Amino acid sequence: VHLQTGQCGNQIGAAFWQTISGEHGLDSNGVYNGTSELQLERMSVYFNEASGN
Repeated sequence: VHLQTGQCGNQIGAAFWQTISGEHGLDSNGVYNGTSELQLERMSVYFNEASGN
């Protein structure tokens, strides 16, 4: 669970997700552009796709 409050919280949260996405080889659209198998193995640590169930 990730919670952001106020303008400062939103800015810090946005920077956090931008950093995490870059470290995992994701572009701004969420498309994987990395080159490391380790990035793919650890993708589920921060990213899970939600279903509409």
